[in-house]
Amino acid sequence: MSGPVPSVSALRDIYTTQSLADQQLRWNGLLEKFQARYGSPAQFVARSPGRVNIIGEHIDYSLYSCLPMAITPDVIIAVSTDVAPSVDGTYKIRMGNVDEQRFPTREFDIPHSEVEIDATRHEWTNYFKSGLRGALELLRKKYGADFKPKSMQVLMDGNVPAGGGLSSSAAVVSASALAVMVANGETDVDKKELTEVAIISERAVGVNSGGMDQSASVFSELGSALLVSFTPTLSARPVFFPKTSPELCFVIAQSFVTSNKQVTGPIHYNLRVVECSMAAAYLNAKLCSPGTELPKDAGPLGVSIRGFHDNYFKGSQKPMVEQLEELIELTKKTLTQEQGYTVEDVASGVGIPVDDLKARFMSSFPVRGEYFKLRQRALHVFTEALRVLQFLSLLEDPAQAPSSDNTVEFNQRLGDLMNQTQDSCRDVYECSCPEIDEICQIVREAGSYGSRLTGAGWGGCSVHLVPADKVDQIRTALVEKYYSKRQITDKDMEGAIVVSRPMNGSAVLQLNGGKI
Repeated sequence: MSGPVPSVSALRDIYTTQSLADQQLRWNGLLEKFQARYGSPAQFVARSPGRVNIIGEHIDYSLYSCLPMAITPDVIIAVSTDVAPSVDGTYKIRMGNVDEQRFPTREFDIPHSEVEIDATRHEWTNYFKSGLRGALELLRKKYGADFKPKSMQVLMDGNVPAGGGLSSSAAVVSASALAVMVANGETDVDKKELTEVAIISERAVGVNSGGMDQSASVFSELGSALLVSFTPTLSARPVFFPKTSPELCFVIAQSFVTSNKQVTGPIHYNLRVVECSMAAAYLNAKLCSPGTELPKDAGPLGVSIRGFHDNYFKGSQKPMVEQLEELIELTKKTLTQEQGYTVEDVASGVGIPVDDLKARFMSSFPVRGEYFKLRQRALHVFTEALRVLQFLSLLEDPAQAPSSDNTVEFNQRLGDLMNQTQDSCRDVYECSCPEIDEICQIVREAGSYGSRLTGAGWGGCSVHLVPADKVDQIRTALVEKYYSKRQITDKDMEGAIVVSRPMNGSAVLQLNGGKI
């Protein structure tokens, strides 16, 4: 599915018919504000969407496949290079946002040498700057260390809820990196290169991102989910749902509990990355032949549970499903401390000094924890990786295809796997929250086949596999039993419940005189 990011000339090449009218108003508003703010028209707009993950939660950074899809909410960035630097040896970045009250305008004169990002400050421009840094690193590899970036004026509009579990940060970073590449003369931006830049770039703002979010934002195609794989290299392919009766659709419900990976990373997201990486090292030391090194790979800390998996089954012809089933049992027998492991326990098990363990796993990003729950985290990863394969088999194996006019049983089998994911996220990986649990219960009782959190968790959004003829019933139940009991503004309620259609990924729209 690689190839260049589409360069389009009309919004109908990006959005569904149902959303075109609203998007036309939104894009025209962005371009009018750009002209008013900078006194000259934008030359192009870079766009990357948010995503919802159907199944495969918190396993991308352990390098197991997942199944997301792009959604309509997105980040669009209008760009012009019609600006000059103020200081020799620098280039200028003028950054604005249509929501100036929440995201104040900034201006930077940046040295050609390096893009500085203070990850300790929660500043909205860091996400653009991380995309800028990553894009420039790629451009310098292509054109040499003396490459001089162009100055840019940008105006951003994003309607992916921040902290909502729909990957607003990945959408911003992917769109930013794309904008920088196009502004600097790249006419055919490779999807795989953009995705890899965005994955690495988001880590610059203090998030141990795995890669699913960026892959879905860049690679997705209208009308299909996306199987994203990370070994042996990053790849993605479309996955289509068979025709069902009743027809299936996805409902996304916002909890309005903010989940900010950067702010809460030390006790939530980044801690899980560290626990999974430690589990990989521990299992590798205990179960592989003495002296077998855990291979370096694309995991956020340079190693992954998948690296241990591949070590253990090196040369094996056993099917992947059977491998995962065996690893689940081995994990239960090997990682026996339910209460967790201290740093000293892990160091002893891996066979390295405590200081070396800390340097290897706890120095890249801040984490806080006395006990590290290696057993639970590894069990979630292996069981969730297995559920992805089972879900995929239901969709693509002809022997499991729905054959009758009534596919309720088939629909429910898909939903059961999503429900199992929610159970594991709540009880084993411990990344749910009471509000998400409540929403899932409400929607299941109203007729969903499967309901679970999506995204990092600890708040944010939930995704529900529902029969299309029960969408209104589910919407009513959510309003009556969840939203009406909370103080939520009318504006927030507009996007609280979204009936999702799989959308296109990143695109560039070239403008004519600042107009579509």
